[in-house]
Amino acid sequence: MITLKRFAFNPFQVNTYILSDETGECVIIDAGMQGQREEDALEEYINNHNLKPVMLILTHAHIDHIIGNSFVADKYKLKLTAHKDCVPFLKNASAHAANFGLTLDNVKEIDDFVDEDSEIKFGNSTLKVLFTPGHANGSVCFYSPKDKFVITGDVLFNQSIGRTDLPTGDYDLLQKSIWEKLFTLPDETVAYPGHGPETTIGSEKVNNPFVAIGR
Repeated sequence: MITLKRFAFNPFQVNTYILSDETGECVIIDAGMQGQREEDALEEYINNHNLKPVMLILTHAHIDHIIGNSFVADKYKLKLTAHKDCVPFLKNASAHAANFGLTLDNVKEIDDFVDEDSEIKFGNSTLKVLFTPGHANGSVCFYSPKDKFVITGDVLFNQSIGRTDLPTGDYDLLQKSIWEKLFTLPDETVAYPGHGPETTIGSEKVNNPFVAIGR
């Protein structure tokens, strides 16, 4: 069974997730920590629960979701896993950070690529990769059929969706991703987004003002 821990990091309050199971292995999703205090919080949780980080993965490569990548990769000697379409964002990450008053001196490059139908394996657990562009090129979600949850990044939020006015954003494509990849999951699937509280697929299908389809 997967245990999920959520942190809200940096001025954008990005949800950074640590997923672990009974083996003690864990993966870190969207390392958004900025500064010593937030780095210490992540490290303390890992130490207190005797976890072994084995993978660092991205839902997408917007600056608020990657600012802690180098810290995590260096601290735990981890490779970075993401979709190939995230590469251009990482190449320009330092400049983008400066636009928001953030400093990003070291940008971790992607080591391993995932795409639709890839799997993330750690311990006894498996996450299925869903390719869900529209908010940003390279956006993916991570789905656990066994534990009935999906990490949605900035694709789907509680009562909202990802913005599409940033580079590579596409409203029609985002709707398509949500309808075809997320709303086909079981209604009881818990959706953990990149910002804000969790929701369920069933609730968003009925109540989300941007993409609801009813029952």
